[in-house]
This record gives sequence, structure tokens and C-alpha cells, in this order.
Amino acid sequence: MCVREIRHDDEAKKDVVIAKYIMWPFNKNKKKFVQDENYKRHCVVEINYDDNEEAKEALRLMESTRENIFLTGRAGTGKSTLINEYFRKKTKKKLAIVAFTGVAALNVRGQTIHSFFGFNIGITENQITRRADNEESIYKKLDVIIIDEISMVRADLMDCIDKFLRLNGPDKKKPFGGIQIILVGDPYQLEPVVKDDQWMFNPPHYESPFFFDSRVFQHANFNTIELKKIYRQNDPDFIETLDAIRTSKTIEKHFEKINTRYQQSISDEVFYIRLVPTNSMADNYNLSRLARLNTPTYTSQGVIVGTFYEKLPTNKELKLKKGAQVMLLNNDRDRRWVNGDIGKVTRINTDLGIVFVEIETELQNGQKIKKEVDVMKFTWERVKYYFDKETRTIESKTIGSFTQYPIRLAWAITIHKGQGKTYENLIVNFGTGLFAHGQAYVALSRAKNLRGLTLLQPFEARHIIVNARVTEFMETLSHSSSQNIFQNDYYESRNSDL
Repeated sequence: MCVREIRHDDEAKKDVVIAKYIMWPFNKNKKKFVQDENYKRHCVVEINYDDNEEAKEALRLMESTRENIFLTGRAGTGKSTLINEYFRKKTKKKLAIVAFTGVAALNVRGQTIHSFFGFNIGITENQITRRADNEESIYKKLDVIIIDEISMVRADLMDCIDKFLRLNGPDKKKPFGGIQIILVGDPYQLEPVVKDDQWMFNPPHYESPFFFDSRVFQHANFNTIELKKIYRQNDPDFIETLDAIRTSKTIEKHFEKINTRYQQSISDEVFYIRLVPTNSMADNYNLSRLARLNTPTYTSQGVIVGTFYEKLPTNKELKLKKGAQVMLLNNDRDRRWVNGDIGKVTRINTDLGIVFVEIETELQNGQKIKKEVDVMKFTWERVKYYFDKETRTIESKTIGSFTQYPIRLAWAITIHKGQGKTYENLIVNFGTGLFAHGQAYVALSRAKNLRGLTLLQPFEARHIIVNARVTEFMETLSHSSSQNIFQNDYYESRNSDL
């Protein structure tokens, strides 16, 4: 059996249970709480939106209106937290959350766009048809659909979603069938994937592959709300520098600021994580570091049940050693770690099926402590939304699962996998160069502060890649009201084709 500690901080100022309980592995029902006043735990800092007017306005529009919303903001402004921890948990509306990739869908406990709408890869508008008329269909009962990481969604896919919902939703005369749509993401950070032969994204069909150049976005009256308060960093100069990199408006002082963190090598990489451009760079570095450890290899086989995503959260065959640096991939129910925390494997108990990991945590008073946590296997679930006729509510059911330790080797990860994460100690290795829009900003903005950032190459103008169409769209968005007016004549012509 495993002894797990629950500790709470004196500064939390909450009525909490201070306890130590015994848990038998793989049996969640056998829990025994024993009061113990000697155990205290640090408090996980949560985002408070009380003084955030943009966030409060977003919540008001989401809950009290049926208006379509584009919720955007720089890295660290709390977009995902606002949706998942505030709106989703408190709303009275019937909602579904979807995302383009399987990993993103797992993170928001939702479905992929293709799964939710029943789309094949490479779907076109001509392939979308009306489903069998069913008044109990989930698409007729939904109040709102949230699309996370919207910057990865292509323009043609947005128009496919619109046509599908007008055919199968409550009202074919309205954009998206009359369902409220909430788009969440920052176009400066992630871009849609377009293959060389996808000619449709050249004018005149679509001006660009980005979602905002879809026909429906230009006519569906989206209210744009930009969250401006940054919770990840608090250094004004660092924030200014990151914003200049985000928008490609850097001047000499910004390069000087970032390059104060350049050093050719670093001697002590404990609890540091490297961000690199490609999967091959990350894999090669992780395997080379693992091979250096003169400790036995422990292999854990993951288990897939039912239908799960092709890309798994971690390796199905996970190889670990004592001393390996790892990333934790879930939010601990006892709040000892969060998704993205970095640690070091200290020991592995094969009999109990427990991996012990040492992590470093910062208390509210700024003090850093190291503690050992026990990590057990975790189950990720692939869900499917449905309408429950008895309760008249939108529910979700599990259609597949993947069980494995919520751990991956993490001396290095790709910039893309670092999306949405915050790191105390970060090494950025641009390798031979960057190749995608927004990569430099995503990488550098993961750092919580400048002193926790290390560059292995000097930061140069060539590292900043920003799509000109994104810049044009974002700069004109606030004063381009004509773009967001719902045009009835457009939808009358569209509806004639249904």
C-alpha cells in the first residue's frame, strides 16, 4: 500500500482537511483518513478575475447572451482557465467543447472537431449532408460550442462546421445553425497545417488558411474580447519584450534584453527543461540523457481500451530510470502538481506500481522547496457528447481510454508541446533555426521570468516568423466593425443551396 500526504499551507486561509490517508493502488474506494496536524501543504495559486474587466465582460456575454465571441489574448492571460474553470463549471447552458487535435481535446475534456461532427479527414463542404431528421439530436439541443486553439482551425473547416450546423442545428437561416460559438486562442501563437497541394488557400478562394478568413467568420458577427492582464509574468520590461516578439515589432533594446540570458552551455540542468523546434531534436536529446544514467531501465506498457486518439499523451511503451528528468502530464487530484511540472525520478516501486518523483515547488512567500511525490498510473478518456432524453441535458460518455503513468521524458520537449505551459527554469535551443509562424514567441513566453530563461544561441531577427495576414487581421480587428456585421443577404444566398 501507498501512504500519501495531503498538506495545506497556512497562508491558504481556507477551512481544509489536514490529513494523511492510506490508499491501496488501483482501488479508489479504499481510503482511510487519519487526522494529523503536523502536515501542511503549499497552496496552488489560482487566477482571480475580480479585477479583470475584460474577463468579466467575456463571462457576461457567454452566459447572458447568444452572441458569438472570439476570446483572444497574449500567452499567460488565462484564456483556458476562464473557459474551463469558470464558464464551463458555472454555466447553465448546454455546451460542448471541441479542439482540432486529440491532445488539445484531452486537455479541455472535449472531442476533436472531426469526431464531434463526424467529419472525415479532408472534408469539403460538398460532402456535408443533412442527417436523418431527429429532433432529439445533440446538434439541435446545444446552446453553445466552444472551439479551443482556434488558430489551428483552417478556414475551410470553419465553413464546413457552419454548413453542418445549418443543416443539422436549430435554425438553418442563422450562422452555425443559431448555436452560440465561442472561439478561443491567439493567432500569433499557433497556425493551421497546410500541405503544399492545398491550392484553395490562395486567392481568390481564401485569402489565407486562418479561421478568420473563412466566409462564416466574416459574416457571423463575432464579438472580439482580448484579455490583457498577464498572470504568467510580472516583469513589465520582459512583458514588453515578449509582446514585441509576438507582433514582430522588435527594436534593439528588445534583443539586448533577451540576449542577457544567452550562454553557450549550462552546467546544472536539474529541473531545467529544453524547448527545441522538432520532435527529432527532443527525442534524440532525451534518449542520449537517459543512456547516460547507470541505473536499471523500468518499462511500463500502456493499455488502450476502445477507440482512442492516434497520438498518445505519452509513450505506450514508457522507459524510465532512476534519475530521469520527467514532465508530469496531469493535474494531481491532491494538487501536489499540475500538468507541465518538471521533476526527477527518485525511485520506482515495481511491486506497487508507483514511480516516485522529486519536484520543486514555489510557495506563496517565494520559498522553493523540493518534495517527493508518488505517481500512479492515470487514465485519459476519450469522450463523446450526447443528449440525455431523460434529464434533457448534454452529457458525455467514454468511448476509449489510455492508461499509463502521466509522465514523459523531459530533458527536452518541442516548442509545440510546450504550448500552454509555464516553466520556472527554461532552456531554449533554436537549433539550426525556426520554421513556423509564432514559434519564437511561444518558446520564450513559457518562461515565468527572465532570470529563469537561458538561451543556447543569441536571439536574432531571423528567429521571429510572423504571418503578415495575422498581423493585418489583429491590427484591424478592433476598428473593423464592417467585417463583423451579420449580412442577411449572404446567408439567404447560402440557404438557397441547402
